Amino acid sequence: MKDYIQKRVLDLSNYIAERKATVRQAAKFFGVSKSTVHKDVTERLPNINRNLYREVKRILQINKAERHIRGGEATKKKYQIREIAFKKGGYSKKT
Repeated sequence: MKDYIQKRVLDLSNYIAERKATVRQAAKFFGVSKSTVHKDVTERLPNINRNLYREVKRILQINKAERHIRGGEATKKKYQIREIAFKKGGYSKKT
């Protein structure tokens, strides 16, 4: 494995472990795709650092179990923002 890929794998993994970040958050922070993050932490990391892999895997499992909650919160927030804008005359409820 090339050095820059190994460094990226470790950087992504440490970011996720330290911040309990989601794959999306890590991808956005490092400017790579979600697929790259997923491949790095599930396929490449076990060959580099087994203990870090276990920790990241545990965090990703928790994130996966909780994602329906985060999605619901995001939708709720979206409609609250629309309601505020509508009351201020910003735009119609249809948009």
